[in-house]
Amino acid sequence: MRNRSNSGVRLDYYQRLLNKTILKYQNPVTGLIPSSEENSHAWVRDNVYAILSVWALALAYRKTADLDEDRAKAYELEQSVVKLMRGLLRCMMTQVEKLEKFKHTQHVDDSLHAKYCSQTGRTVVGDKAWGHLQVDATSLFILSLSQMTASGLQIIFTLDEVSFIQNLIFYIETAYRTPDYGIWERGDKTNHGLPELNSSSIGMAKAALEAINELDLFGARGGPLSVVHVLPDEAQQCQAILHSMLPRESNSKEVDAALLTVISFPAFAVDDYEKVEETRDTIMLKLEGKYGCCRFLRDGYKTAQEDPNRLHYEPWELQVFERIECHWPMFFALSVLDGLFNGNKEQVKKYAEKLDSVLLKTDEGIYVLPELYTVVKDKVELEYRTPNSQKREAIGKIPHKWGQSLYIISKLVQEGFLSPGELDPLNRRLVSEPKPDIVVQVVILAEDEYIQSKLLEHDIKVQTMDEVRPLQVFPARVLTQIYSLLGRNKKLGLTGRPKNEIGLLATSKLYTFHDQILAFIPQMADEHQFYLPKDTLLKLDMFANDMGFLSSYWRYLGRPLVIFPVSTNLNYLDVGHNPPGALIGTIKKLQSGYIAGTRVHLGNLADFVTTSCITKLSFLRDPSHGEEVKKFIGDIFNKAPDIRPRLLSSTRMRPRPRSHSRSSVHGIVRRSRSIQVDPDQAQERGSSQSSLQESLKRLERGMTIPDIEYPREYPMPQHPSSPSLHLKGSLHPLHYSHQAPCSSPQLSHFFHQGGLPPGKQESISINELVEQLSNTEVLHEQADIIHYLYLHRGPDWEIKIDGRKCCINELLVELYEKAGHWKHWGLVRHTAGLLKKRVEELALAATDLLVRQKQLSVGLPSDREKVIMRPLPPDDLAKIIFEACGEDLSTASLTQELLIYLAMFIRTEPKLFNEMLRLRVGLIIQVMASELARTLKCSGDEASEHLLNLSPFEMKTLLHHILSGKEFVINTEHTNVEDECRLSVSTKKVGEEATEFAKLSRKPYAKMQKSIPNLDPEELEKEDDVESDRQGQWLRRRRLDGALNRVPVGFYPRVWKVLKMCHGLVIEGHNLPHSLTREMTPGEFKFALHVEIVLNKIPQPEYRQLMVEALMVLTLMAENDAGKLQFSQLIQVDRIVQMANTIYLKDQKIPIDVVERSRGAAGICLHFYDTAPSGRFGTMSYLCRSLATILPIPIDKDANLDCTLS
Repeated sequence: MRNRSNSGVRLDYYQRLLNKTILKYQNPVTGLIPSSEENSHAWVRDNVYAILSVWALALAYRKTADLDEDRAKAYELEQSVVKLMRGLLRCMMTQVEKLEKFKHTQHVDDSLHAKYCSQTGRTVVGDKAWGHLQVDATSLFILSLSQMTASGLQIIFTLDEVSFIQNLIFYIETAYRTPDYGIWERGDKTNHGLPELNSSSIGMAKAALEAINELDLFGARGGPLSVVHVLPDEAQQCQAILHSMLPRESNSKEVDAALLTVISFPAFAVDDYEKVEETRDTIMLKLEGKYGCCRFLRDGYKTAQEDPNRLHYEPWELQVFERIECHWPMFFALSVLDGLFNGNKEQVKKYAEKLDSVLLKTDEGIYVLPELYTVVKDKVELEYRTPNSQKREAIGKIPHKWGQSLYIISKLVQEGFLSPGELDPLNRRLVSEPKPDIVVQVVILAEDEYIQSKLLEHDIKVQTMDEVRPLQVFPARVLTQIYSLLGRNKKLGLTGRPKNEIGLLATSKLYTFHDQILAFIPQMADEHQFYLPKDTLLKLDMFANDMGFLSSYWRYLGRPLVIFPVSTNLNYLDVGHNPPGALIGTIKKLQSGYIAGTRVHLGNLADFVTTSCITKLSFLRDPSHGEEVKKFIGDIFNKAPDIRPRLLSSTRMRPRPRSHSRSSVHGIVRRSRSIQVDPDQAQERGSSQSSLQESLKRLERGMTIPDIEYPREYPMPQHPSSPSLHLKGSLHPLHYSHQAPCSSPQLSHFFHQGGLPPGKQESISINELVEQLSNTEVLHEQADIIHYLYLHRGPDWEIKIDGRKCCINELLVELYEKAGHWKHWGLVRHTAGLLKKRVEELALAATDLLVRQKQLSVGLPSDREKVIMRPLPPDDLAKIIFEACGEDLSTASLTQELLIYLAMFIRTEPKLFNEMLRLRVGLIIQVMASELARTLKCSGDEASEHLLNLSPFEMKTLLHHILSGKEFVINTEHTNVEDECRLSVSTKKVGEEATEFAKLSRKPYAKMQKSIPNLDPEELEKEDDVESDRQGQWLRRRRLDGALNRVPVGFYPRVWKVLKMCHGLVIEGHNLPHSLTREMTPGEFKFALHVEIVLNKIPQPEYRQLMVEALMVLTLMAENDAGKLQFSQLIQVDRIVQMANTIYLKDQKIPIDVVERSRGAAGICLHFYDTAPSGRFGTMSYLCRSLATILPIPIDKDANLDCTLS
């Protein structure tokens, strides 16, 4: 008989070690491992980590087997792994109803349980008795299942189990917006049952989604139906959110040692090497100790100061855990594995020695890893004084199966029994390797031959939709319908994937079904959902951004393919019936091979079939779907999709002369709006009208539609089967897209005064309104009447127009399309609000902002403002927005629109949001209206109407100027439509006209006193032509920064230090107590939120910024006093500001009557608001003097202050 090799002997040692520390606890019936002999509870996470070492040892035996006995041992260990993984699968499958419900609600009560009975597999606690929602645990199970299956194990046996795993993917794919209780099951670290968005959960979910994508769960024996599918955009979104959060774990945890499992084994979820290094360094700097790592700062679990009689902590007591947090030695094992995977021998040596020093030896001579080390009670005070100086005691579970497993795995790799790659058969460890440059393939498709011929005139050759056959092109919503069948299983009661929107990465692939190849138009080109794609300039701008997005995030075999349709709805044609110039310019850039810094290849669809990424829609062949699904599939593939609804009338008509009688509901749409401009912010305008108002006023007189002559090469088609339309003055898309440009329908200008007399609402005749609606061709009269009928009769109320029945909702849809055609964006936004349209990426945009440490509020301040603190499902978010905006449906649409733009900016230009904690969308809307009022010198009502009538592209441009602080000017541009003008926003050049207040504030006070009573803008302009307009800018800057909630860098941690030295801060009657420093650390996001909540109580943005400046003076004092100052009182911050204003007025010797006329928000002089912060006479100087006057700062014997600020 052959002798055992040294390697075999050593492996036998690790097998005995496993048997005595892990496998001896495995239940023979369920396969689960209980937490201890006394406690039968089996945690999903702990079980998976524990069995990883068994799997690793099986791989080692299989690799080095030199006897049949070794192969038998490998098989025995493999079956132990299969037994446990199938045991967990069975436990979860008994909760299939909860899984199905959670897909739609993401509610904590609907989550799968985190632990089960190891003896029966049943649940052990109630839904609300534990923090069950732990996305990382479910994700770890899926990740480990994927790696084990790839290594050759077969864990999944039936197609029903495949369907369940597919639905588990739907369970975790929203991890980026699902707050959970995290890896430590506590949520917020006070352990009050408050779930948080956790980086460790998002990272593990991202790794699981990438690992299991396109994996055959039956291994080599599988077929098309056993393959699991993951939509790439879900994993990408998890990645983007994870990168933005690291090294932070959550709102209440600055950093967490659990992130080691995300940046290294087993997840390898971060592909940015610098981010990996930053996270690792932060963990070791803040959490590493002699016996292991703390889980997170101020972790009270199992410390001597923790009260064992309750699970939660009081906020004030968290400070007592600082410096005595328990050390978890398993993080040394993770650090060893990290070093082994990244090839860092010094790291391996360092942490292997530390790991050996914390092992315990049992009576049987076996080395075990304890759960944690704690400071004993009588050594706590000494540890407070000198951290890491006291000897700690091992407590908790001994051995700790999770840590023991990681220790054994690290030893197997260290001793050469396994290579890192064998523990990672899916090669996740290579995720941070550099990728080749991406070339984005672009296909331009014309909707019909007319558009094709017009593009050919510009030397642009494209195909039409019909010419690409047999390849079929569909809108993205069809792909959404197809994927709704994924994971459907009637026996288990699973309905498949929720109908969430499909992202750009998914539509950038080709798909095969039987012998057909399918391509999909991106979601951003779909005009059926929201109005943003109706604006050609915005559509092209978003297309360029999408090219950059694909270049950065494409990680799949083959090149991405983007289809850009040129439809008849791009109907902003000039006199020569040419496509938009911006469209031609974009296509020319594509032809050059580069756009927005991204390499592109423009060509025909058939040319890209061999170079594109292709996915098989194999799940559509599932026979269990039945006849209903077959019919559904047939409808999709056999029926040509109608990409655009045919809503507008095909009737050519001459308008009747304008009727001078006014509707009894005239102006009701305008009166539904609630955007207000602070009168202090809108300066005196003078009596002169700007050219903008003059051009707009001409529209009040009404215009007629001239006879329409159709171009000879495109005769007017007849559509006898077109749907009957009801509103007059409409044109069918096929007609107006190809006709000579004509004037807009008669417009009832928004700025009319008058309307519905008070108390006369009851006298309105519905029949008269319906008759007026039948006769009028004036767009805004139609809008007023339909709005009134919608409010008082509802969307389903039926009326007759010209003998045809229709409901109000049909009229709204038609009005929406009609307003979109004529580019009347105010009406488009209003009708979109009435139709309750929701932008496709609303939840995604809000999540992008929220997870980057930004809070959101919607609704106009302050009565209706609603704060959004965590990611929400799309419908819930839309409901909050509509509730916050009340009857002002135009603002509801605008709010959604701005959220999309803010998310775009935070992804591409995150510096715009530096030191902004809460984005108050309602206040931003007010500031935008205020800036228009300032720039156009118009009233607040006019400014709000101008704002709502900006095109989406110009709205995005204006928002960017507001965020960046750049000065801008509004230009009046005449469009291709006769007699119409639009507003365009551009950056202000040096020397352009300043506001009257800026010019006034530059004058000497004697001259200023004379100028105030009779302000003549023309005289001021003559006097100040050569002067700089810098003055007035500090007032504007403070207003903008206050509205955007912008604060200086490092503001919140510095305020924490101020609180530490006093009893509290009082701001406008609201208190920030000293006790917050006991509950929270300086870098904790929760502390910043508390400060922000108090500052947001101040309604005037410029006054808020002075408060911030006053707090900064206090922080400078706290940072430079070397611990000398302590104040046993509350510091009244608003009193410091008021005193500084008083000192300023006294110094400047401003006459009392001028002071009265220059009084601004909170009684502060406007000139003080317009003073620069720095300099001898800056606001900071006056705030310092005020501080010295109010606070009891020590003085020397000569009554001199010891200045610590200079």
